[in-house]
Amino acid sequence: MISLLLFFVLAPAPDSGTTNWPQWRGPQGQGVAEGKNLPSEWSASAHVAWKTALPGRGHSSPIVWDKTIFLTTAEQGDPIEGRPKGKTHKIPEDFVHPDAQGYDHKQIMKVLALNAVTGKILWEKTVYNGPTFDSAHRAGSFASPTPVTDGKYVYSFFGPEGLYAHDFQGKEIWKASVGEFGSVSVGYGSSPVLYENLVIVLCDDDTGANSTIQAFDKKTGKQVWSSKRPVEVTWTTPVLAKTAKRTELLTNGNEFIISYDPATGKELWRAPGLESNAIATPLVKDDIAVFSTGYPKKKTIAIRLGGSGDLKGTPNILWSYTKGTGYTPSEILYGDYVYLLADNGVLTCLDLKTGEVKYDNGRPAKAGRYTSSPIAYDGKILITSEEGDTTVVQTGPEFKVLNTNSVDEPVYASIAVAGGSLYIRGVNDLFKIAK
Repeated sequence: MISLLLFFVLAPAPDSGTTNWPQWRGPQGQGVAEGKNLPSEWSASAHVAWKTALPGRGHSSPIVWDKTIFLTTAEQGDPIEGRPKGKTHKIPEDFVHPDAQGYDHKQIMKVLALNAVTGKILWEKTVYNGPTFDSAHRAGSFASPTPVTDGKYVYSFFGPEGLYAHDFQGKEIWKASVGEFGSVSVGYGSSPVLYENLVIVLCDDDTGANSTIQAFDKKTGKQVWSSKRPVEVTWTTPVLAKTAKRTELLTNGNEFIISYDPATGKELWRAPGLESNAIATPLVKDDIAVFSTGYPKKKTIAIRLGGSGDLKGTPNILWSYTKGTGYTPSEILYGDYVYLLADNGVLTCLDLKTGEVKYDNGRPAKAGRYTSSPIAYDGKILITSEEGDTTVVQTGPEFKVLNTNSVDEPVYASIAVAGGSLYIRGVNDLFKIAK
């Protein structure tokens, strides 16, 4: 009996890996989780620890800290007389996207907290109720940026409708205005990031006239710095890259790819942009960063970090590739390979250091359209379609589908991983997947 008790006391706990998922794409903003005991098989009725109905509509991903989940949502409010569905922008001619909607109603924007053990909604706080500066895409939402937390406060971003800080009990600590910036009538997607005492937000304008990157004191909400950006509208989220030399704040862009000092907002270097919509989040490993776009052009560029000034034509530009990327998904970097995700779910595998193609026709078992970004753990990549099907693919230079799972509900948000479980946000419900 004593030896049996000692076994249970001394035996190592299952390796559930990543404890917290505090921001868009997880701890490093890369979509990669640690651990070897994570679920990779489920259905709408199997391995679902709980399922909670969510109010409103939002494409922000859930974030997790210890036993609390946070996410954002938006509900349509009262109609606004005289306003069209979509806002017209001068860029420079009058333009409104044919799928723009929501400008003709007030929007009610909210932050939610849920218990990660039970799925119970702990609190629901309205941060804004009124007319919006811009419309949103019919397939999008007014709550697409993912919040971020430092374990004390949760920070939520709703574009021109504001940046907000709440404590874990739902008390509003502060709110800050970032100014007005247009989204060509389709809404906002860039998520906030934390650096030391700062909350940093990217606010790129459809004409470029009001494009900025801004930093706020995370305790008080006071603006610490703001830098003008020579780019037009983006929907990308910045990434912090820690090299042996320094920390760089990396931003994707149409006209320029730019690195900043996150403490001051000072530009460190710039490289030619991707000449297309910048939506994907940059990827980083060691001193190499990868930037991509999928519409209207398809392009991926690898850049060596640590440079200064204009990198055009320098050895810091390592390689480029012009196929394989999708419109909204970010790519993923796992081990020595970069995986590009097309709109139809086809995967391309490139060597990180050289850009050499390992395969370019990795097809999921089920056809679908892919909006959310992939995640990876334990030698597996997970890609989730709008139809709610998640294909599990082995990592490495050879393509192999391991299995396909479904929650039987449309999915636009990216999966979160924490405490040995997956959190999948569907259009109506939040699912906790556990072994």
